[in-house]
Amino acid sequence: MNDAIRVNNVSKRFGTLQAVDGIEFSIPRGSLCGFLGPNGAGKSTTIRMIMSIIYPDSGDIAVMGGSALDRKDAIGYLPEERGVYRKMPVAKFIAYIARLKGVDARGLPRRIDAWLERMELPGVTRKKCQELSKGMQQKVQFIASVIHEPDLIILDEPFSGLDPVNARLLGRTIKEMNDEGRTIIFSTHVLHQAEQLCDRVLMINGGRMVLDGDMQSIRDRHDPREIVIELAGRDDAMSPGLLEGLPEVREARVDADGTTIGLTMTDEVDLHRGIPRSLLARLTETVPVRSVELRRPTLDDIFVRIVGSTVTDVEARDS
Repeated sequence: MNDAIRVNNVSKRFGTLQAVDGIEFSIPRGSLCGFLGPNGAGKSTTIRMIMSIIYPDSGDIAVMGGSALDRKDAIGYLPEERGVYRKMPVAKFIAYIARLKGVDARGLPRRIDAWLERMELPGVTRKKCQELSKGMQQKVQFIASVIHEPDLIILDEPFSGLDPVNARLLGRTIKEMNDEGRTIIFSTHVLHQAEQLCDRVLMINGGRMVLDGDMQSIRDRHDPREIVIELAGRDDAMSPGLLEGLPEVREARVDADGTTIGLTMTDEVDLHRGIPRSLLARLTETVPVRSVELRRPTLDDIFVRIVGSTVTDVEARDS
């Protein structure tokens, strides 16, 4: 079986709330997959069903050919709810979780020390978990979730609460583990994190799947509509109307310092293979140009295009 996870027509309701509504997707083995969407979209509910913590009202889920309970020692799971045994020393906490996952006690201290060094947690071995900052506790919990070297790693909002330096460290570690052949799926509502890391993304909104595919195919389906022009010097008299008069331009915006213009092109303009030479010639004839480049759509742009609302707006309604 080539899929690490397969979700087939799964739904889940809590009272009057339809948390998950008939979603279907599969995660190929070896993937690094982002499970994306705003807060309240149904990501954590779906992950809990994958982990057999709760069960779907309808549909079925296969994890590595069976259920997560059948393959629990081959799965690493970092839940959204953070928690360590606060009064237990760090090394003993990690060792306890490792032994529950079947890790041989021989060599375990060296493995723990290596992971603490890898996650930049020097000198914490004998400290009680409660003595660490929240970010450090989160890194300890991450280590505990992967100390048994699982084939499948599921991380629910792993970057939440981390400062930029530690978020970058965790992202690098996730990528390295995927390069070692491990299948990794992580949920996040911060789309640029997934864009930087993932080879595949799933996007959910209101409990329904709105996007599923590898990054390249997604970008191919959502062709760019934006062109950015850097002007050859500041021009206080520059008016967007000069470019809005071109038939290909829907909207033109001059930035605050007057040196850059952003253009939104009409749907008739094909930018899939780059800026057409005829259009480039008209642009350079209209304004003094230093450079012209195509602005590729980000996952945020694609999300807004699909659901018709910004992530921030959706989060505000969910809060």
